[in-house]
Amino acid sequence: MEPYRLMINGGVLSPGELKYICEAAEGLGLDAISFGSRQDIIFPEEIDEAKFSQFDKIKFVQPKKDGIENIASSYVSAEILPSTSWLTSDRYLYVLEQFKHKNKLRINVIDPQQRLVPLFTGNVNFIASKHEDYWYLYLRLPGWSTTEMYPALIYSWDMDKVELAIENILIEEPETIQTVFDLVSDAIDTNNRTVDKPLEVPFYPFPYYEGMNRIGTDRYWLGLYWRNNRYDLPFLKAMCDMCSENKIGKISITPWKSFIIKGIPQNAKLQWEKLLGKFGINVRHSMLEMNWHVPVNDEEALSLKKYLVSNFDQNDISTYGLTFGITSYDSDTYNFTSIVIEKNRQPASVSNFKIRDTYNLLYAKNFDPNTRDYIMHVQDVDKVELPGLLMELSQLYFEQLGSEREAESHKKTQAETAEEEVYQCTDCMTVYNEVYGDITQNIAPNTPFKTLPDTYQCSLCEAPKSNFEKKILVKQN
Repeated sequence: MEPYRLMINGGVLSPGELKYICEAAEGLGLDAISFGSRQDIIFPEEIDEAKFSQFDKIKFVQPKKDGIENIASSYVSAEILPSTSWLTSDRYLYVLEQFKHKNKLRINVIDPQQRLVPLFTGNVNFIASKHEDYWYLYLRLPGWSTTEMYPALIYSWDMDKVELAIENILIEEPETIQTVFDLVSDAIDTNNRTVDKPLEVPFYPFPYYEGMNRIGTDRYWLGLYWRNNRYDLPFLKAMCDMCSENKIGKISITPWKSFIIKGIPQNAKLQWEKLLGKFGINVRHSMLEMNWHVPVNDEEALSLKKYLVSNFDQNDISTYGLTFGITSYDSDTYNFTSIVIEKNRQPASVSNFKIRDTYNLLYAKNFDPNTRDYIMHVQDVDKVELPGLLMELSQLYFEQLGSEREAESHKKTQAETAEEEVYQCTDCMTVYNEVYGDITQNIAPNTPFKTLPDTYQCSLCEAPKSNFEKKILVKQN
C-alpha cells in the first residue's frame, strides 16, 4: 500500500507544525516519520484511517490516488549556500504563500545558484533569473519527453496564477511550449517580462550538508541525516522545543531525506550539541553515504546502496561532488543525480530457475544532472559488476572535472572577444535583444529593433521606443 504523505509547502515548516505532526504520528501508533524526495513528510507504516479525524490540522494524502503534489523549493539553501542576491528566505516564504490550491502538477521554486535542490524535477519549474522578482519557467508536462523553456519570464506574484492556468489547459493536451504560451496568455493577464538572455546554471560540486556549520559571525546551521530515513519522534519533539526556545522560526526538509535548521545562536551551540549527544545522534556520516537518492521504504534499494557504499569505502574511493540514484524501470520520477543505477524489469521466469537482477548505468552529461541529458554507460550488468563500473565512472568524473572547467574558461575567453548589440530602456534598464524578440508584445525572435513600430513600448515600464539606446554588451555563450 502506498504510504500516506503530508504536503509541506516548499519543504518549510515551523517547529510547532512539526511537533504537532510528530504527536499525530504517535497518536497513530508510529515511532518515526520519514522524508520524501519532494520535501514532504511520509508516515512510513500503515496507519488507522479511522483516527484521522482526531488530527484535523493535517491533510493526509496519497499522491497517486489523490492527484495532489508537493511544491519543492530551495528555501533550505538560502543564506547558507551560494544564492541569487534578491532571493532571500523571506522572499521564498512570500512566493510560496501564494500557492493556495491543491496542485495537480509537481512545482519547483528554485535558485539556480545552489546545488542542494535539483532544478528540473517538477512538471512546472520556476527558476530565479537575475532580474529581481522574475523567474524562468521550464515545463515538462505529463506525456512530454523533454523540458522546454517558456518564452517569457514570470513575475513573482503571477506564479500561482500561471501554474493554475497551465493545470486548466492540460485537458487540451498541449504538445508544444508555444501552444501552452498562447493558451495561458489567452486565459490570464500577467506581468511577464521578455527573456533577454538564456538561463545560466553554474556548476558547483554537490555540497556536504550535515553537522553544525557557521553562518556569518554568530549563528550556525545544523544538517541532520538518518541513514534509514526513519526519524525518531522523541528526538524530533525535543528538537522542536529547542527551536522554539531559540526563537528559530523554520525547519527545512531537503530532497535527500534529511533536514536543516538555520539560525542557531552561538550561545546555544553547546545546548544543541548536548541534545544530539543525549539522543546518540551521529552527525559525521561520510559523503559516500549522503549523496544518494534511494526510493522510500525500498529495502532492496537500501541494501544495494549499502553494498555499493561499503565497496567504495573499502577501496578508499572519493565521490566528492557526485550524486547517485537508484531507480527501477517503472519509476515515474525524473532522475536528478549525476549517476543513475536503474534496475531492469525481470523477464518471465523459465520453469523454476531464479533469474538474477540486472542493472543499467547512466550518467548525466558532464556529470551535471542540470543538463537533463543522460548517457547510457552500460546495460544489463550484474550486481557484482556495479562497484567496479561505478569506480570507473567516478574516475572519469574527476578526469573530466579539470578539463571541463578549462574548456569553459577557454569558451568564456573567446566569448569575451565577441560583442552583442542590444537596445536598453534608459528608465528601467530592460534590454531588447533582437535574437529573442519580445514575446510579451508578439514580436518574433530575430526582429531588428529598427523595424519595430513607433508605438513599441518597454515591456516592463512602458517607456516609448525613443527611450531605448543602443548598447554593446559582451556576448554570453
